[in-house]
Order: sequence, then C-alpha cells, then structure tokens
Amino acid sequence: MEREIVPRYDDFDAGHSRDHVLTVIDQALQLAEYYPEVDRCILLVAAAYHDLGLINGREHHHADSARIIREDKRLLQWFSDDEINLIADAAEDHRASSDHEPRTIYGRIVAEADRIIDGETIVRRALQYGMKHEPGLDRDGQYRRLMEHMREKYDYGGYLKLWIPQSANARRLEEFRQLLADEPRFRQLFNHIYDSLNNQ
Repeated sequence: MEREIVPRYDDFDAGHSRDHVLTVIDQALQLAEYYPEVDRCILLVAAAYHDLGLINGREHHHADSARIIREDKRLLQWFSDDEINLIADAAEDHRASSDHEPRTIYGRIVAEADRIIDGETIVRRALQYGMKHEPGLDRDGQYRRLMEHMREKYDYGGYLKLWIPQSANARRLEEFRQLLADEPRFRQLFNHIYDSLNNQ
C-alpha cells in the first residue's frame, strides 16, 4: 500500500492527494474500533484504493476504482475472490452522491471516513476543483459556483449522507451548515482561501 498504491494519489488534484488518502485510511481504521467484526486488512485496502478511479476522471471514479480492485491480480495473494468483491463494493459505494446506501459495513466506514467535514478543507478542495476545471471564472463566478455546490451537497436536504453514528461528522456537518447560513462569515472564509490560492 505505502510503496505502490498511495503514491498514485500524487497524480490527482490537490483535493485527492496523498494527504487525502492517508486521512481516509486513518479515519477508517479509527471508525473500525467500533466494529470488532471488521477485518482491518480488507478495510485498509478498500480505503487505500477508494479513489484510484480518478485516473479516468471524476464522474465514474467510484466504479472505476472498483474495477481497478477487481483487476489487480496481486490482491489474490492475500484475499479470496469474495473478499476482493467486498473491497471493490466498499470503494464503489464511497461516493457522496451515490444513489444507494453502501452495501456493507466496509462501504459505510470508507464512505464516512471520506467525509472530511472541516469548513476550510471543504471550501479549499471545492475551490481548487473550480479553479482547475473552470479557470475562466472570476472571483464572483467561483463564489457562485462554489455556493451552489455547497448547498446542493451539505445543506439540509443535501445529498451528503452519514452512515456511522459514532463518527464526529454529524456535529461537524451541523457546524458547517451554520457557517453556510452565515453568508458574511462564509464569504470571508472564501475570500481568504481564494487569495491564498492565487498567491501560491
């Protein structure tokens, strides 16, 4: 994992870098403490591979990650076919905009670990994505694009779902929703991050 899998994230956007996958792995293993029946090796591999499908773009990266897992014959050294399918399903089910609940506890843990609910991190990652994919937008355009995405995903009724009751994400999500509702404070955070990214 450390030598061959994690370094692949160095080729992805800043929001899905090596730091991101290491955070997801760490959070997944912490959440697994609440579930003694969970095989830590299966969970580790699912968390490590969960975003590898980004090599083909963002839209279907969850399904591409599952395909990469199923096609990686090296995993047969350590896991059965059924276990590899568990790993692949967990990676495929991690996506926040998925239209179904994760099929297994492994998918729920990886999905929850992937929800890094920290206001500054969320805004920075979304803004980095917007600046890369829509570089023609000025500050106000980026702000409008970002706010639309924030409300669609994180606001009450948004598509982000949480799966592990012991996680601190529910409290963090409520705090972020309060920040979203306070537009002057949110705009101040946006401006700070926008300026820092443009001065790099």
